[in-house]
Amino acid sequence: MDISTLKEQLRNEAEQINNEIDLKNFASKYRGNNGIISKLFQELKNLKNKEEKKQKGKEINDLKQYFEELYTEKEKFLIEKIKQEELKNIDVTFPAYNIKKGKLHPLTQVMEEIKSIFLRMGFSIAEGPDIETDYYNFEALNFPIDHPARDMHDTFKIDDKNLLRTHTSPIQVRVMEKQKPPLKIIAPGRVFRRDAVDASHSPVFHQVEGFMVDKNIRFSDLKGVLDLFTKEIFGKDLKTRFRPSFFPFTEPSAEVDVQCVNCMGKGCPVCKQTGWLEILGAGMIHPNVFRAVKYDPEKWTGFAFGMGVERIAMLKYGIDDLRLFYENDLRFLDQF
Repeated sequence: MDISTLKEQLRNEAEQINNEIDLKNFASKYRGNNGIISKLFQELKNLKNKEEKKQKGKEINDLKQYFEELYTEKEKFLIEKIKQEELKNIDVTFPAYNIKKGKLHPLTQVMEEIKSIFLRMGFSIAEGPDIETDYYNFEALNFPIDHPARDMHDTFKIDDKNLLRTHTSPIQVRVMEKQKPPLKIIAPGRVFRRDAVDASHSPVFHQVEGFMVDKNIRFSDLKGVLDLFTKEIFGKDLKTRFRPSFFPFTEPSAEVDVQCVNCMGKGCPVCKQTGWLEILGAGMIHPNVFRAVKYDPEKWTGFAFGMGVERIAMLKYGIDDLRLFYENDLRFLDQF
């Protein structure tokens, strides 16, 4: 059978296709391994005359292209036909489903905002394991085994050497062991303490640790960074104040307060009439921490700070109960 006759046969058979089975059989008859077009290509090797072989090959390729055009056209026709059949069974006047778009959890939103602020200040992000060793969680941070400050961290112990981290400060040690100053790092993540669940406590919560190490870092640098952070996170021109405190891994140490976001420092029930709200702890990195990571405390200085993400979110949005973040009540979550 010559090529022109085959083309006419192809066209006639394509016109008779009305369903997917017919289309599949059509493809198998002509394009399959044992199909007519495949056999024509196989027969080419029997031709001895190069010119005849070249001409015949061109004709077969034209036939193959013609088949593909017919097949594609018929495939599109059947897809549209099926679509139209399905539409006949659909009441297009029926109201559409109201598909609600998802959104980020408020804690995730606040965490991302905190990271964004510090990234714009030139900090990098570091992460560490949720399961820590006693060395990184306490000892390298100047918590000796008998240090009374360990009592402030109600710990989930796995065994004598491992525990669920009680803060993200161990990342500070892990980074300084591997990198040399200058360093500007924040370390966000989950932390775990054996706290009973109430309006202000949870056994699982989130922290952002931050630290900076270089030559001649001063307490005034710490104040400048945190003052800028509070203005950025709360979106108001709020003042900050530093009160003396104690943390084993910083010296001197301070609790950092911000003017009450509710009354702007005038005094209200939210701030218990003081005009101030505590937001985080901070201080200059203790020389013993530098010695643990083999930094020369005579050469390097630095500051560190740590904040609870839930605490920041509660102050930012005026929330008075921590449990609301974890109850998955859409009436609460939809507000953010």
